[in-house]
Amino acid sequence: MSPVIHSYDPPERFVAGTVGPPGQRTFFLQARSGARVTSVSLEKQQVSVLAERIDELLDEVMRTGDGETTVPAVAPVGLEDPNPLEQPIVEEFRAGTMTLSWDAADERIVVEVFPFTEEALISPDQPEEEIDEPEPEEVFVVRIPAGLARAFSKRAQSVVSAGRQPCPFCGGPVDPGGHLCPRANGFRRTTE
Repeated sequence: MSPVIHSYDPPERFVAGTVGPPGQRTFFLQARSGARVTSVSLEKQQVSVLAERIDELLDEVMRTGDGETTVPAVAPVGLEDPNPLEQPIVEEFRAGTMTLSWDAADERIVVEVFPFTEEALISPDQPEEEIDEPEPEEVFVVRIPAGLARAFSKRAQSVVSAGRQPCPFCGGPVDPGGHLCPRANGFRRTTE
């Protein structure tokens, strides 16, 4: 059976966002074209890494480009999107593996998100020839121009940093009531 492909080339909107209070947030990637909306949940670290990798890829394209490719160094002001996620949020699947590439012919970043599956987990001692990746049932594919990619990255980094503040001693997240800091031998530290 061929996979269901949620494809946006390009979307009218592609953003990272959250639902819930800090410490209990659920992160989403969301794309919209017209009335069609696709939402995929993922981990905070996946959002952070995706944003970093998009910026790194665009920086590399700028550095090695032939001068004909137009890649903005920062997010264009007119493309920034401060609005909340589209409602209602219907999760298509939970993200597992993601790929990122540059399509030089169309001058677009290509983001592919595959669902998390237990079958895709491998152990460190598993020989490479024994790895049999299952065919995904769904794929979320978004193709975005460089300016929109920079705007996505800026918003994603902002969304990640808007959570709980890190403890200045151990780096762990501090809840409103404080947290048990291992650097303080288990004594409760607060942000006040």
